Amino acid sequence: MSGEIDIYGVFVPTLLVLMVAAFVLTGAVRFVLARIGFYKCVWHRSLFNLAVYVIVLWGVVALARA
Repeated sequence: MSGEIDIYGVFVPTLLVLMVAAFVLTGAVRFVLARIGFYKCVWHRSLFNLAVYVIVLWGVVALARA
């Protein structure tokens, strides 16, 4: 994994691109969890969403390093 990605002449940090990808994936996960009613079992929805984001970001970074 390199330090920067060139997008039309603009150098963007790799972590920023991975964080945006994780944010989009987390949005999809949140949508699915809301549709199945999973959030009724969650004590603090915001903390749970943050934890899901961190886990998804870890997975995206792990896949990018492979």
